Amino acid sequence: MAAESKLPPEQFDQNFGGDALTLKPESYLKMVWRRFKRHKLAMAGLCFLIVMYVVAIFAPYIATQSYRHVDPPNRLQGMSEEHWMGTDNIGRDLFSRVIWGSRISLSVGFVAAGVAVLLGTVIGALAGYFGGAIDNMLMRFTEMVMSFPTFFLLITIISIVERSIFNIMLVIGITSWPGLARMVRGQFLSLREQEFVLAARALGASNTRIIFRHILPNAMAPIIVSATLRIGGAILTESGLSFLGLGVQEPFPSWGSIINTGRTFLRQAPWITTFPGILIFLTVLSFNYVGDGLRDALDPRLKE
Repeated sequence: MAAESKLPPEQFDQNFGGDALTLKPESYLKMVWRRFKRHKLAMAGLCFLIVMYVVAIFAPYIATQSYRHVDPPNRLQGMSEEHWMGTDNIGRDLFSRVIWGSRISLSVGFVAAGVAVLLGTVIGALAGYFGGAIDNMLMRFTEMVMSFPTFFLLITIISIVERSIFNIMLVIGITSWPGLARMVRGQFLSLREQEFVLAARALGASNTRIIFRHILPNAMAPIIVSATLRIGGAILTESGLSFLGLGVQEPFPSWGSIINTGRTFLRQAPWITTFPGILIFLTVLSFNYVGDGLRDALDPRLKE
């Protein structure tokens, strides 16, 4: 057994410094941010996404021309001082259309992922917490939705409803939740038997309070990571629908619809497809890197 120190408190402060007794524990958010910063690719992706969202928010001030303006004499013109990314097949400024398209593509990805996370979290939480018949019913419904090819299901629904931006966001969201629901269910199945949940039940806490106040906060880390990754997937889905002509309709631009416009002019004007394609690639890659960084930062099982 270690010998007890005989030094008086003032002598201890003189020998070891008063700061040794006033160290403050690091907060959880600071710890997560410190671990996230060590992931260089995640930081690079975060910086790129911040820039893209700033560009999307201030698109009216950054775009040099109207995305609707048609100038047939200058169709399929290359990059110049007047048209930084060239023009498309009817003379519209490609730089302005790409800037305005970032608004639609990024907002569709964000809102669609939010709808998917909301549905998946609610269904997975109810199935995992209550179990029994509720679990069986919700999981069989989830498996039924997963059995349909997602993209063909999207095409079927889009062909029925009006092709508005809101409907596209909603349809992508309501077809993307099953995987998240299964993950949340697994988290709740594990957490509902923990001692803090049993203590809350013993104190008479309601099921709603236990789910949203005690269990859900402890399951937020994988949900946040999954939400980040699903934003990139939603952007790809929207781009694919727009490329097929089932997404945002003209004259409103999105990155997928711009690529669809330029696919017939690949030899004459490759810049029409190149610039939005590069932005889709970098945006989705950035979301994936940010998701990887959050997973590493939020997982308490990973060592420093």
